[in-house]
Amino acid sequence: MTADTPVRTPSVALMTLIAMASPLALNLFVPAMPDAARGLRAEIGVIQLSFTAYLFTLAFGQLLSGPLADHFGRRPVLLGGLVLHTLGSLLAAVAPDATLLIAGRVLQALGGSAAMVLARTIIIDIYGREGAAARMGYVVMAIATAQTIAPTLGGYLNLLAGWQSIFFVSLSMGAVALMAAILKLPETCRDKTDSLKLGPVIQRYAGVFNSGGYIGYALSTTFIAAAFYIFVGTAPYIVDRLGGNSALFGTWFLAVSLAFMAGSYLSTRLASRASADQVIWLGNALSLTGALTLLGFTLANLLSYATLFLPMALVTLGRGLSQPNAQSAAISCSPTSAATASGLMGFIQLLTGSVIAQLMPLLLGKGVLPIAACICFAPLAALGAHYYAVSRPLPPGPESEATKGTEKCNF
Repeated sequence: MTADTPVRTPSVALMTLIAMASPLALNLFVPAMPDAARGLRAEIGVIQLSFTAYLFTLAFGQLLSGPLADHFGRRPVLLGGLVLHTLGSLLAAVAPDATLLIAGRVLQALGGSAAMVLARTIIIDIYGREGAAARMGYVVMAIATAQTIAPTLGGYLNLLAGWQSIFFVSLSMGAVALMAAILKLPETCRDKTDSLKLGPVIQRYAGVFNSGGYIGYALSTTFIAAAFYIFVGTAPYIVDRLGGNSALFGTWFLAVSLAFMAGSYLSTRLASRASADQVIWLGNALSLTGALTLLGFTLANLLSYATLFLPMALVTLGRGLSQPNAQSAAISCSPTSAATASGLMGFIQLLTGSVIAQLMPLLLGKGVLPIAACICFAPLAALGAHYYAVSRPLPPGPESEATKGTEKCNF
C-alpha cells in the first residue's frame, strides 16, 4: 500500500463502540456479585476478586497494549484484544466455578485494555492533537454513559434472567465490535519499527515520560479522576449514615453521572472555540469550585443528599470538560509512540483509582471531613499538574514533530 492509496477512515462511532466494551463489562457485573457468590457457592471475598482482578488486569494490560500496537500496528492488536474480550465473556457466562469466572474476567479485562488504549490512539493518529479533542469528548461521553447505565442494567438482568445473562450482553457487544472492526477498521499507523525487547521498551517509556508536558497532562487527568474515585469509594457509606439506602444512592448518583456526560458533551462543543489548554483549565477550575462547596457544607455541618451530590456533580462536570482534552494533549506529547503514551496514561489512572477505592473506606472511619478535604485536594493537584505541563519547554521544533507524527500515522 502506498501513501496515495485511499484508505477507509474509521468513524468516531466505531471507536466509541470499541471504547465502551470494557467499562460496560466492568460495571454490569457489580450488582450481581452476591447472587453469583451464592450460585457458585463461593465466598464473597473470592467473588470480589473478579472485580479487583479486572481493574488490575486493565491497568497492566494497557502497559502491554501500547508497545504491542506501536510495534505490530493498531489493527492486529485491537482485533486480538476484542477476540480475548469476547472469549472472556463467554468463559465467564458458562463458568461452573469461581476460578473460571475470575479467569473469564481477566481475559475480558486483558482484551478490554487494548480496546481502551487503541480507541484513543487511533483518534489521535487520524485527527492530531487539536482535532482529536472534540472526538475524544464523544468517546469519554460514551464511556460515561456506559458507566451510568451499566449498574442499573446489570441489576435488572440479574433479577430477571440470572447473573450469567450479564456476560451474554458483554459477549454480544464484544462480538458486534469485533465484526465492525474487521469490516471497517484499517491500519492507521504504518510505522511498526519499535522494538519489543525490554531495553528499547523501557527506553520508549522513558522517552514518553520525558516528552514535553506528558507527565503533567497525564497527572492532571489522573488527579481530577481521583476526586471521582474518592467519592465513589465513600459515598454509599455516607448515604447510609444519613439514613438512606442503595436505591436512594442510585437516584442521587444520576446527577453525578449526568453531569459528567454533560461536561464531555460541552467539551466537544468548545473544541472549535477554545484551545485544549483553556478547556482543561476551565474544567479543573469548575471541579475545584464544586469541591470547595462540598468542603464548606461539611465544615458547616450541613451535609444532606443535595449538599453531598450536587457539589460533586459540579466536580464531575469539570472532569468531563478537562479529561478529553488532557488525554489527547498527553498522548500528543509523544506522537511517535502514541499507543505507548496512551497505555501508560491508562495504567497510571487505573492503578491510582484501584488504590484509592481500597483506601478511602478506611479514611471514612475518621469522619466525612477528611474525605471532603481529599476531594478538594484532587482538583488543586490537577491544576498544579496542568500548570507544570504548559510551562514545560517543548523539544526543538515541536510543531514540526507533532505534524510529522500525525502525517506518518494518517493513512
